[in-house]
Amino acid sequence: MRKQKKTIVLEKLLVQDYAAEGKSLARVEGKVVFIEGAVPGDIVDVLLTKNKSDWAEGYTVKIHELSADRVIPFCEHFGVCGGCQWQMLPYEKQLFYKQKQVSDNLTRIAKIELPAIAPIIGADQTEQYRNKMEYTFATRKYIPTEEFRRLKAAGEGFENQPGAAGFHVRGFFDKVVEIDTCHLQSEPTNEIRKTIAAFAIENGLPFYDIKKHEGWIRNLLIRNSTTGELMVNVVMAYEDEAARTRLLDLLLQKFPQITTLLYTINSKNNDSLQDQTPLIYHGKGYIMEKLEDLQFKISPKSFFQTNTKQAEKLYAVTREFAELDGTQLVYDLYCGTGSIGLFVSKGAKKLVGVEMVADAIEDAKENAALNQVEHASFFAGDVIDICDDAFFAEHGKADVVITDPPRAGMHEKLIKKLLEIAAPVVVYVSCNPATQARDLGLLSEKYRVTRIQPVDMFPHTLHIENVVQLKLIQ
Repeated sequence: MRKQKKTIVLEKLLVQDYAAEGKSLARVEGKVVFIEGAVPGDIVDVLLTKNKSDWAEGYTVKIHELSADRVIPFCEHFGVCGGCQWQMLPYEKQLFYKQKQVSDNLTRIAKIELPAIAPIIGADQTEQYRNKMEYTFATRKYIPTEEFRRLKAAGEGFENQPGAAGFHVRGFFDKVVEIDTCHLQSEPTNEIRKTIAAFAIENGLPFYDIKKHEGWIRNLLIRNSTTGELMVNVVMAYEDEAARTRLLDLLLQKFPQITTLLYTINSKNNDSLQDQTPLIYHGKGYIMEKLEDLQFKISPKSFFQTNTKQAEKLYAVTREFAELDGTQLVYDLYCGTGSIGLFVSKGAKKLVGVEMVADAIEDAKENAALNQVEHASFFAGDVIDICDDAFFAEHGKADVVITDPPRAGMHEKLIKKLLEIAAPVVVYVSCNPATQARDLGLLSEKYRVTRIQPVDMFPHTLHIENVVQLKLIQ
C-alpha cells in the first residue's frame, strides 16, 4: 500500500517577504517556506504541499493578523478567478515588489556586474486597461467551499447548478468562475458576456463541457482600441445557423458600438483558435489601433500588447535604449506583428523582423505598408532556424538587435549566434526577468549590461516587463 503523506500545518508564521510568481515567504528554523495567499506582514497558518530539507511550499489556511499593507480588493471575485493576484496590495506596494523581483532575479541568476536599476514605470490607469479579454462558457461552474456546503446541506442539488460564463479557476482546466463584473476592460465587455449567457440559457442552448466535449456556446473574445473600435468574436462548438443568426443579430441590436462582429466554429477538443478561421458577420473583420502616430491593423488572431497605453511607454524605452541615429541596421527578433520594430523605425536606416507565426508576419507587412515604412522587411520562421550566417550575410551586419522572446527566453543557439555577430547594441525586452537573467549571464561573454528599466504592463498581477540595454565590450 502507498504510504499516506502526513499533513503538516505550520502555525502563526510571520510572512516576511515577497518571493516570486505571486508567492510570499517566511523562515522557520532556517528553512524557507513559500506561501500562496499571503502578503508580507500577515501572520498565517500554512498547510504544506511540499516539504524538503531546506525549503517548503504551501498555502494559507488561516490568517491570524492582517498585514498593515493590505487594502480591500475592489473585485468581488478576487482570490477565486486567479486573474488578479495582487489586488490586496496598494498599487505603490505592487510596484515596490515588482521592482524587487527584477532586482532579485538579475542579481541572483545572472551573477554579473549590473548598473543601477531605474525606478519602475507604473501605469497611470490601473483598471479597465486591457484591450483584449477572453471568456469561457462552461457547464462546470466552480462553487466555493462554503457555498458548496450550503447547497449540499439544503439538498439543492449542487451538481446540477447552471453553467458559468467567466474565467477558468486557477489550477482547474475544467472549472469556470461565474463573473459578474471584471474590472480589467471597459464596458460593454461584461454586458456582452451576460447577454450571450442569458440568450443561451433562455433558448436551451448548452454551455460547453470541456470534459465530455459537448455543448454549443464555448468562448468569447472582445478587443477594443483607443480609436473607439470594438471587435467581438463568438466561438461555438458546432454550427446552428438559426441560433447563431438570432444571437449575433441580438448583439448588433443591443450593442451598436460593435464595429466588427465575428464568429468561429471550433469543434476541436481544445480552445486554441490559431488554426481556426473566424468568419465576418458584420464590419471589416479587424480593428485599428494607434501607438503615437503609427496605425496598426489588429485582426482576430493578431498578437498585440494588451495594454495599449503602457505599450507606448515600453516601446519608448526600447527606442531610447536602441540609440538610433538614422544610420543603423536594426534586427527585430520575435517581432510579432512588427509593433516594436515599426515604433523605432524612424531612427533606423533598415529594419529586418523575424517571427515564427506566419499570420503575424503578414500583419507586420501590412502595418509597414499602412505606415509607409518602406525600409522594413519581415520574415516568417523560427528565429533560431532563420538567423544563420547566410541570413545575416544577405541582409547585412546588425548594428542593433532588439529581442523580445516568449517567457522561456532565448534559445541557446540564438544566444551563440548573437555572440558571433557581435552587434554593438542589444536591447532585450522580457516578460520574465528570471529567464532574461539567465540569458544575460550567457551574453556576458561579450556584452556588459548598461541600462535596466522595468515597466509595469499589468497592474494587480504578478507580471512584469523589463528592458535591458547591452553594449559590446570593446
